[in-house]
Amino acid sequence: MIISRTPLRISFVGGGSDLPAFYEREPGAVVSTAINKYIYITVNRKFDHKIRASYSRTEIVDSVDELQHELIREALKVTGIERAIEITSISDIPSRGTGLGSSSTYTVGLLNALYAYKGRMAGAERLAREACEIEIERCGKPIGKQDQYIAAYGGLKYIRFYPDGEVDVVPILCAPQTRRELQRRLLLLYTGLTRRADDILAEQSRNCAMDETKRASLRRMVRLAEQMVEALGRNELDGFGEVLHANWLEKRRLASGITNPDIDRWYETARAHGAIGGKILGAGGGGFLLLYAPPERHEEICRALPELRPVPFRFEPQGSRIIYVEENGYVS
Repeated sequence: MIISRTPLRISFVGGGSDLPAFYEREPGAVVSTAINKYIYITVNRKFDHKIRASYSRTEIVDSVDELQHELIREALKVTGIERAIEITSISDIPSRGTGLGSSSTYTVGLLNALYAYKGRMAGAERLAREACEIEIERCGKPIGKQDQYIAAYGGLKYIRFYPDGEVDVVPILCAPQTRRELQRRLLLLYTGLTRRADDILAEQSRNCAMDETKRASLRRMVRLAEQMVEALGRNELDGFGEVLHANWLEKRRLASGITNPDIDRWYETARAHGAIGGKILGAGGGGFLLLYAPPERHEEICRALPELRPVPFRFEPQGSRIIYVEENGYVS
């Protein structure tokens, strides 16, 4: 048996510039961090020649092509595993529509576990690149590349996306006390709303391709990512909340489903009670609301938003890892 552990993520600035509709014309950039909420994938040899995949439902099939779960099907094809395998998963956070990059985290963790099951180690670059291939090219999802890369690499990263398809993952270097203080000032609230990210991202991609004003918003978000990296490198946090706020004002212009009256009300209430900036994570429309505020104002903000659930978290320095190996699980 093999078990992989792969972190979910929080994206601060630049989300949307990792979509092909933008970066195929000019470079995109995001600032993102892995967090200590994970998806665990278990892979085990099955006693017969069938394939068993257990997620929100259970499939037992004779061949890879019969699998309905497209991420599992394509990951098995990429890794060359055809039969006699059982795959299950557990997530620390609801796995769909929450804006923490769960689909890509799942794909990266699955690839890592499958390669380990075959007795092979796969580096972060390979895991990220092949996860992008599976989700974007093979499955045709209208998503970007940042989630796969932060899940594979972990840490607090500045990630750039180039027109030729290359991706540059750069660690953000700041003092340990700066990183700790940043964590103290961030507040993560679960809205209870879930949404289909694919629909929002598909609209965003269409808008980016056809509307220069949308591209201009993304261009400003890329510059905000650069400003955030520079400020963190100088160990300055004073402007972090303002950059988050400016990014949210740009992000909400990109597609109609990114915000709604409830989200706008929650965000303005949080600002009225001490939050400096924030954003809805992921594609928007629901999931988690991230806020930046002085720690002494967090309790007041939570009291003002009793319908939202605070979720404690920390930054995770590592990407996808194999955390358990039972050697009888290897196949040749």
